[in-house]
Amino acid sequence: MSQARSQTLFALLESFFTTYLPRQRGASPHTIRAYRDTIKLLLLFAAQRQNREVAALRLDDLDANMIVAFLDHLETTRSNSAATRNCRRAALRSFFKHLLRHDLDHALRYTQVLALPAKRARFRPAHYLEAPDIRAIIDAPDRQTRQGWRDHTLLLFLYNCGARVSEVTGLLWTDL
Repeated sequence: MSQARSQTLFALLESFFTTYLPRQRGASPHTIRAYRDTIKLLLLFAAQRQNREVAALRLDDLDANMIVAFLDHLETTRSNSAATRNCRRAALRSFFKHLLRHDLDHALRYTQVLALPAKRARFRPAHYLEAPDIRAIIDAPDRQTRQGWRDHTLLLFLYNCGARVSEVTGLLWTDL
């Protein structure tokens, strides 16, 4: 019975990462990677706490108490900020919503996890570049060369679109 539950946990993990996030939610590769890292940390933490191998974990092992202990572990042992803790919590909430849709046998356990509040985080004001600084960066490439024009154009594109570098590097001619 425990092996069947373990397979269910890992089957649900697989469907979360291969179907739900990329196909149903349209999550970016960055989001999927961040969620994967969170789940990996949770499974390692739960296995250590339960004194068993990760492969032996069951859905029953992932309750609200375990999640609270994991989130506290992130802050205390791993020295994560409250904001990082909340990002990890968001990843776990997404996973537990997925579990709730596919495993109603443990609905109460999942809703208890979903009810866990976010931790109040201290927000620091963002620092922005001033207009002269942005102009200096955009004007930095040597426009006497082809590479300089390329770099200048790329910087203008990044600035005007607000795109991430990874998004721009993934662009195709057909996207423009």
